Amino acid sequence: MLCCMPGVAFVPALLVSWSSAAFIVSYVIAVLAGHVEPLVPYISDTGTKPPESGIFGFMINISALLGVITMYIRYLLIEKQNESSHFVRSSCNIFSLCIGLMGCIGMGIVATFQELSVPSVHDIGALVAFGSGVVYITLQSIISYKSCPQWNTYFVCHIRMAISVISCIAFIPMIVFASQISMTKIDWTPGEK
Repeated sequence: MLCCMPGVAFVPALLVSWSSAAFIVSYVIAVLAGHVEPLVPYISDTGTKPPESGIFGFMINISALLGVITMYIRYLLIEKQNESSHFVRSSCNIFSLCIGLMGCIGMGIVATFQELSVPSVHDIGALVAFGSGVVYITLQSIISYKSCPQWNTYFVCHIRMAISVISCIAFIPMIVFASQISMTKIDWTPGEK
C-alpha cells in the first residue's frame, strides 16, 4: 500500500513548500511589474495579469494535484490504521476524502479562471476551495481525536482542532465581505467605493 511505503511523508511538505512558493513568486512578479500594491493584495490579484497569471495558474494547479495526493495518502493511512483499531467508520473517511477532493477541484478552478476574466467562476471555485478546506480540516481533526491515543497524541489533535477553529472563524468574514463586493477590480481611483 502507498501509505506504508517509506518516503511518502515528503508529499505534504512538498505541498506546503510548493503552494507557498506559488503565492510568493506570483506576488513578487506582480509587485515588480506594478500590477498590485505591495501592501497585502488579494492572492487572486497577484495572479490576474500576465506574466504572473501563467505562473500562478500553473503552480496552483500543481498544488491542487499535490493536495489530491496528500489527501489520498491520509485516506489510505487512516484505512490501514482502522483495520486494527476500528476507531472510525470507513464511510466517514471516504466522505472526508471526497470533501477534500472537492476543495482541490475548487483550487484548480481558481487557478484556471482568473479573477478579472471570469469572476463568477473564479469566485465559485474559491468558495468551493475554502469551504471544502474548512470542512476537510474539521473532519480530519475529529478523526484524529477518535484515533487517540493509539495513532495520535492529544497535542497533535489540539493543534489540528485549533487550525480548524481558526479556519472556520476566518471563513465567516470572507463570505460576509465577499458578498458585499459588487464588482471585481484591481486598480481603484479616489472617490470609488
